[in-house]
Amino acid sequence: MDTQTTDLAALESDFSARIAAAADEAAVEALRVEALGKQGAVSGLMKTLGSMSPDQRQVMGPKLNGLKDRLGEALTVRKAQLAEAALDARLMAETMDVSLPPRPGRAGSIHPISMVMEELSAIFGQMGFALEEGPDIETDFNNFTALNFPPEHPARDMHDTFFFHPNAKGDRKVLRTHTSPVQVRTMLKQKPPIRMICMGRTYRCDSDATHTPMFHQIEGLVIDETTTMADLKGVLMAFIRAYFEVDDVEVRFRPHHFPFTEPSAEMDVRCDRSVPGQLKIGAGNDWLEILGCGMVHPNVIRACGLDPDKHQGYAFGMGVDRLAMLKYGIPDLRDMFAADTRWLKHYGFSPFLSPGLAAGVG
Repeated sequence: MDTQTTDLAALESDFSARIAAAADEAAVEALRVEALGKQGAVSGLMKTLGSMSPDQRQVMGPKLNGLKDRLGEALTVRKAQLAEAALDARLMAETMDVSLPPRPGRAGSIHPISMVMEELSAIFGQMGFALEEGPDIETDFNNFTALNFPPEHPARDMHDTFFFHPNAKGDRKVLRTHTSPVQVRTMLKQKPPIRMICMGRTYRCDSDATHTPMFHQIEGLVIDETTTMADLKGVLMAFIRAYFEVDDVEVRFRPHHFPFTEPSAEMDVRCDRSVPGQLKIGAGNDWLEILGCGMVHPNVIRACGLDPDKHQGYAFGMGVDRLAMLKYGIPDLRDMFAADTRWLKHYGFSPFLSPGLAAGVG
């Protein structure tokens, strides 16, 4: 074995041992620079190839390239080993025995919004409504156009809607301003009869004691060939009785306007506000607006690929957050999203409570 080959073997043995003994990723990086950096030992040897004869270069070139590749692989393997060991150590340090009982005063609670959504699912599920879902980021077509919003409608204003930047085609997506796009998606993918509800987050540029930029809605939709406004009224009255847990409640329907329904109405329930700070549903001389509803507009049915001369139906929508405020006496909507554990301890529900119509929904 010639002297040059012996020197290369010794150099590789030295660096291989030091790489294997490196204690951390910083040490590995230092060895990489020392061996393979611009001023490194192997790089220096590579520079001598130019001064060699063609025969010497033919012999030493492959040897130096092989040495460079083997040291590079050893550095990569050692770095990966150290990273994996660091991750294992971190995971061991952060382990938690989930079988241990909670600390006193630290038991978890179900947020009122989550509880109300469970209640709504139970109530409408008993009435045969399927639960559908849709994305928070929607197209302009699903959020506005298919729902019969004209191009100049105020709801499309930047002051009301969170718009994304236009894409290459000039189209802008939006954070959905209501859950109605799920109705559009359902009609586009399913054939009637359709009987569904949808719940989720919605977004509008608004903030005060009863409005937040992000809030929750529930909407219902029925599409078939025979459904009427009378069916809509019956479903909504049954819902009010079940949700507020009252045997009887008086409601009234006032004419209103929504682009996606015709005729449209707002539903009020009789209530009692005679005691300051209290609201009783089902009795008294006052009225409280609770939701919007109506028969699905023929333009919406047509936009979703159905025949309005054959199919008809109704839709309704209401705020989940507002329903929680009314039922559980929550005075300020913004507190629901303030991440205050004291508030959740006061208004939250036991994680062992499962709402159902037999034992009550709240």
